[in-house]
Amino acid sequence: MSTAGQVLVVDVGGTSVKILATGQNEERSFPSGPTLTPRQMVSGVKKLARGWTYDVVSIGYPGPVLHGCPMAEPHNLGRGWVGFDFAAAFGRPLKVVNDAAMQALGSYNGGKMLFLGLGTGLGSTLIVNGIVEPMELGHLPYKKGTYEDYVGRAGLERHGKKKWRRHVADVVARLIAALEPRRYGDWGRQRQKTRQAAAAFSRRRQCQRLSRRIPPVG
Repeated sequence: MSTAGQVLVVDVGGTSVKILATGQNEERSFPSGPTLTPRQMVSGVKKLARGWTYDVVSIGYPGPVLHGCPMAEPHNLGRGWVGFDFAAAFGRPLKVVNDAAMQALGSYNGGKMLFLGLGTGLGSTLIVNGIVEPMELGHLPYKKGTYEDYVGRAGLERHGKKKWRRHVADVVARLIAALEPRRYGDWGRQRQKTRQAAAAFSRRRQCQRLSRRIPPVG
């Protein structure tokens, strides 16, 4: 896809579809949900983007993407996304990437960064020296379900804010311990609490490393 011209960015989420175009200052959005099909998404975006000028389209897709094509149906939307011709539907040159990867690139400053997107589910991407690796960590087993079951929107509604925050702190700590990023980013609800949890874990890890370097007494 050419880097020239006006870009329409489409972030497809399980709760809403958000759009923003080059030169615009405020995003627009409309509800999505478990019955949203790709054709309905395209129709909704076109209506929402009326009055905007754009030459190319970039779509953040809530699932695995390979060579610009969705490889699996999304967990929180309707069916029909795999094999859908987005470029033909929009009538523009177009690129599809994983939604967490798109968001991670927006906050990447170099080195090794872990991005966790808290929203309807749990999006995740690791960037190492400019190499982007989208991951599906949200669907890994955790307690009696998956990470996403506990730190996504359903977990917040089911367990309440207090327990949800504890789950977020625990999940962030586990993923930081496993992947050891130099920095992290998060996007979604309760970002400040996520930062505090990660910072607290980072301090504990530094103390543990220091204690291992101190020789025993006696």
